[in-house]
Amino acid sequence: MSTAGGAGAERAPVTAAAASGAPITSSGRRRRLGEILTDAGVLTQQDLEKALTAQKESGERLGSALVSLGLIDEDVMLTALETQLGIPRVELARYIINPEVAHLLPEAFVRSHKVFPIERAGSRLTLAMSDPLNVFAIDDVRISTGLEVDPVIASEAEIEAAIAECYGQGPGMKLVREVQAQVAGAGGKARPTADQARRAAEDAQVMSAPAVRLANAIIAEAVKARASDIHIEPQESQVRVRYRVDGVLRQVMTFPRELGPAVASRIKVTAGMDIAERRVPQDGRVEIRAEGEEVDLRVSTLPTLHGEKVEIRILRSKGAIVRIEELGFLEGDVARLRQVLARPNGIILVTGPTGSGKTMTLYAALQELNSPEKNIVTVEDPVEFRLAGLNQVQTNPRAGLTFAAVLRAVLRQDPDIVMVGEIRDRETAEVAIRFAMTGHLVLSTFHTIDAAGALVRLTEMGVEPYLVASSVSAVVAQRLVRKVCSYCIEEYEADPATWEAWRALAPDMAAKAEAEKGRVLRRGRGCRQCANTGCYGRTAIGEVMLVDDDIRGLIMRSAPAEDIEDAAVRAGMTHLVVDGARKVLLGITTQEELAKVCAVPDGKGEAQVCP
Repeated sequence: MSTAGGAGAERAPVTAAAASGAPITSSGRRRRLGEILTDAGVLTQQDLEKALTAQKESGERLGSALVSLGLIDEDVMLTALETQLGIPRVELARYIINPEVAHLLPEAFVRSHKVFPIERAGSRLTLAMSDPLNVFAIDDVRISTGLEVDPVIASEAEIEAAIAECYGQGPGMKLVREVQAQVAGAGGKARPTADQARRAAEDAQVMSAPAVRLANAIIAEAVKARASDIHIEPQESQVRVRYRVDGVLRQVMTFPRELGPAVASRIKVTAGMDIAERRVPQDGRVEIRAEGEEVDLRVSTLPTLHGEKVEIRILRSKGAIVRIEELGFLEGDVARLRQVLARPNGIILVTGPTGSGKTMTLYAALQELNSPEKNIVTVEDPVEFRLAGLNQVQTNPRAGLTFAAVLRAVLRQDPDIVMVGEIRDRETAEVAIRFAMTGHLVLSTFHTIDAAGALVRLTEMGVEPYLVASSVSAVVAQRLVRKVCSYCIEEYEADPATWEAWRALAPDMAAKAEAEKGRVLRRGRGCRQCANTGCYGRTAIGEVMLVDDDIRGLIMRSAPAEDIEDAAVRAGMTHLVVDGARKVLLGITTQEELAKVCAVPDGKGEAQVCP
């Protein structure tokens, strides 16, 4: 197991006393945890006695008793131990698990003693411990491995997470085995035929508690992993579970195919769907509390060859809506966006492909505009975020409640600001334009590649050019790119050809970066915190086009998108790829991540534009 900074990362020296597991007093007696914490001033004698009494009753370790009683914070305790013992503290999230090193110790041993081997160098083994005073554990490790032990301090939660990752014993996998065992007990051996598989599924559904717990564990672990979507996919011989994290799907577990219908049924029941109907797609919704936060789950099922596929969109309410300056736009574009938001009327379009963060940008703008003096109405399908002070309407096409129908009704509701989830057709576009022409501010999303293309697309939908020119105030085109992981970030020197290519795109930023630190770029080495991807979180790259008189004239003449784009650049707009290049030079993202959403420099110094 190596650190994100490499195996040779510097570490605080481990003294001989520390290496033995507990420092020795002048009288030759080993100091105890309680003494160390009271001497460090982080624990009173009275609190220590209270914890010792609780420890005798529960049988747990003193450190765990202190934390569970709330007498001391685990982080404070570990910091005190680090200072008093001279044993370095590590962040296990920064380490990449080396299976060969981890399996030097049996699973039962590391679980019972709350230890985890992280690095081997010759005859020495670095051992992460939640209790570095456990001399018996250190002696057992020394005897069983034949290696000298260098203890380091890590939190119990970090050690348990490392053990779960190494041995595949997370809550979800534990429940998979539990449900599988109960299904086997109820239905006998696995049944290979389709009819027998259905019978096994019915047996599993009878034992609802384990199935519910498994479904809950899948959702809880997804929330903890910052996933935006969960895919539960029946395959020929198993069911695959994948999470979408930072826009990228990754597999997290599999379980036997016989359990698929039971888990799907539990999720469908929770979301208010018909569990008896498996032949047609269904949609449902439920609000739950997972990992300490309120989340809104949008559930969709799809009948496939091997059973029902379940897709769950996770919408977070806590901290989901951010301020405009937190979206990722650079300072100049934030100012341009705020400039048009201050206008009393006009249409502001946010454009980009699915999953590019358009809705988040709209809600950030609405949060800025929200005040008791303004009547704000949103028309969405579905309502993704709930914001106090807004009148939010969800469309229902089956009941005749389409975007256009709702918008016509909103006209009679005395609105100041209207947000339309998406302009999908000519009718919706014309109603939105009518709002703007009658003195209202309208915000909406659109599906085009760039900002200039949105204006051309409106006219291609049949909207008269003069209406587009007189109503649209601004177009924001954006993409989402993954950010460099701050836990394992490292710098490297770019080769001359690549650097010159970036300089051609963003000469001002390249010159500033080169003057400050040379031709240096950043990337993530990969660690447990980012699942060894080198990326953690996402940010927006964008171009903000303000529709001025020159652009209005081009729209009236039905000019091509290229001419509109050139005029916007002359007026101060930054291309998507240029904004992305600036974020690469700033070390926010990498050229590989930018290449997934834009055409990036080819190393020959040629500036390219987004596709």
